[in-house]
Amino acid sequence: MNDIAVPPVCSWPATLKLGYVRTHQKTILAERQRKGPLAVQRMLHPEGDVCHTYLLHPPGGVAGGDTLDISVDVAANASALVTTPGATKFYHSIGPQASLYQTLTVNDGCLEWLPQENILFPGAVASLETHVILNGDAKFTGWEITCLGRPVIDESFSTGSLRSRLKIEKDGRLLLVDSLQVSSEQDLYSSAGLRGKPVTGTCAITVNESIPLDELRSIQDPDSSHELGITIVDGLLVARYLGDSTEQARKLFTRIWQSTRPFVSSRPACTPRIWNT
Repeated sequence: MNDIAVPPVCSWPATLKLGYVRTHQKTILAERQRKGPLAVQRMLHPEGDVCHTYLLHPPGGVAGGDTLDISVDVAANASALVTTPGATKFYHSIGPQASLYQTLTVNDGCLEWLPQENILFPGAVASLETHVILNGDAKFTGWEITCLGRPVIDESFSTGSLRSRLKIEKDGRLLLVDSLQVSSEQDLYSSAGLRGKPVTGTCAITVNESIPLDELRSIQDPDSSHELGITIVDGLLVARYLGDSTEQARKLFTRIWQSTRPFVSSRPACTPRIWNT
């Protein structure tokens, strides 16, 4: 009997490297290197010096075997805000892992990393790694929101796996390591796991002692079924969300960003236009 041939997996690797510098009047995107299906739209400056950038992945989803490698470097006195026009979708895999690697380096500048959510379809096999490197007087605001399955249509993450890791360091000193691994139903529903909640999120912000922590903790609805915890350790504010709604997670993190931005970068919040489309 002849063996049945297994079709090869067609992966689609993509890399994107962005470098921001400050000119006399504003921050510009001075370096842009790309390969594969990753790109950025035209730079916008709706608030003057801050460079707003929309990160694009034209295929609209990540399949098994695909790799996205994103690198951002913000130079001294430069200020950049990076977001995405929509969610990043990780599709069902027949076995190979889909990977997203993000390295964000800020050298005496300011980076606001505000992507929309990652959605893992049932059967997805995904690895998400983000490494934030802060040096000198670097200022950083960033979040990650992950949805397992599609709860809006009662679709659970019954098969598949996720390995997620967020690492933040400043001047070579480790500030935060946030890890999540989901490989079975027990991880989804156990009290030591996700407690049946499909949406998780982490927001991290470099802050000083003047941040109104009690005011931030009061932004959530006490009657809601979600959980939101906010702490400050070693100059880093960390907010963690566990609930049922990516929209709710985005709204809460956005309110935290709007409240803290005047303290972090001495300017009021300027909502990216793409969020209104």
